[in-house]
Amino acid sequence: MTMQSNPALYVRSRTRRYELAKPEQVLQAAQLIVDARMQRGMSFSNPTASCDFFRDKLGSREREVFAAAMLDTRHRLIEYVELFFGTVDGAEVHPREVAKQALRLNAAAVIVAHNHPSGEIEPSAADRAVTARLKQTLALVDVRLLDHVIVGGHQSLSMAARGWV
Repeated sequence: MTMQSNPALYVRSRTRRYELAKPEQVLQAAQLIVDARMQRGMSFSNPTASCDFFRDKLGSREREVFAAAMLDTRHRLIEYVELFFGTVDGAEVHPREVAKQALRLNAAAVIVAHNHPSGEIEPSAADRAVTARLKQTLALVDVRLLDHVIVGGHQSLSMAARGWV
């Protein structure tokens, strides 16, 4: 008897029998686990927590997604929202929409993030400019921008850790 070298994962079918899982079923299950770990009340106490959170959410995306974690006064998660969707090399960001969502959710602070499908995590000039505009816009409605995280595959970068927020 030979042992199988590739591990197999099984799912229960509609007929209540176990069948070999398809790759998309494995990814769906993994996303459910990630989502369950990142629920309301999760604390964003440092840039590492932010980087980990957004890397799990955005690291595998094939096009650019701009998202935000809306936080309470103790920097605990109120809600994660994906705000803007773009192409493989850019997404248009509207600061007034970020402010609108923050006000709708009564957020005291916001951490924004977006992914670079290329895998490059260095912020572009446009990334730094939109961060400055977001900080200015949110300050007008008494909401603090705590960080802007850039995700590239399995890597992430905190602009706050670099002193750019």
